[in-house]
Amino acid sequence: MAKAVANNVNPALATGTGPNGRIIERDIDKLIASGAAAAYAAPAAAAPAAADFEDVKWSPVRKATAKSMTKSLSTMAQLTQQYSFDATQIQAYRAMLKPLDAPMGKVSLNDMVMFAVAKTIKSCPDLNANVLEENIVRHFNTVNLGFACDTPRGLIVPTIFNADQMTLLELSMEAKRLAAEAREGKLSPDYMSGATFTISNIGSFGCEAFTPVINPPQTGILGVCNIQTKIKSAKDGVIETYPAMGLSLTFDHRVIDGAPAARYMSELCKSLENFMTLLAK
Repeated sequence: MAKAVANNVNPALATGTGPNGRIIERDIDKLIASGAAAAYAAPAAAAPAAADFEDVKWSPVRKATAKSMTKSLSTMAQLTQQYSFDATQIQAYRAMLKPLDAPMGKVSLNDMVMFAVAKTIKSCPDLNANVLEENIVRHFNTVNLGFACDTPRGLIVPTIFNADQMTLLELSMEAKRLAAEAREGKLSPDYMSGATFTISNIGSFGCEAFTPVINPPQTGILGVCNIQTKIKSAKDGVIETYPAMGLSLTFDHRVIDGAPAARYMSELCKSLENFMTLLAK
């Protein structure tokens, strides 16, 4: 056996001529001399395992999103503040509209939030703005409101131009028109840029708070979250429950400080809590 190993032959290929067919030394010698293919074969390579992954090339929309988000996070000093407001009035107004025929019956809570933003954000010019260069900020006299739209092709952000000049119904109808065109891949490029501020709503997925990322060259973005039941103390000291909608404001700290951003969010929350008054203005 040692001779077989030394000569790199497989003794199992030898024909035994010893007692009871045992393989003896002359059998190994004969095998070596025969030049037969008796070498130990190298272990067969294991068959490759079936792939448990899939490489997916980014779509043009994903490439554009990645480029924009990378630029946003690498060039801005972004900060997010979390808020909530009593959604009793907007829920009541939505309940009143829901039985009506379209388009009035299709006005959503998100439409109301967008309407409130469009009517109030000019009170904080640094939020309704674009950064042109490091030391130049352009304040806009109108509100062109972008809103994030989930589509089969990825994230699309249509723009509602002159949103501050629209009624609630007009804004709702325009948002639904643009969202439908975005989902169908028919949205004109003219409506995919030019926003002065953006809103992103993922509250329907149960999100309680998040950190939306600013869409450059804008200076802010508002995240709209879900409605949770919270408690508060009434005037007579009785503890009451109320529906609280969460809002997440991300702003560029290079342009706006925390206090002005907080003052604006306080105004926005009060406008949403007193939505009927806002409608009457």
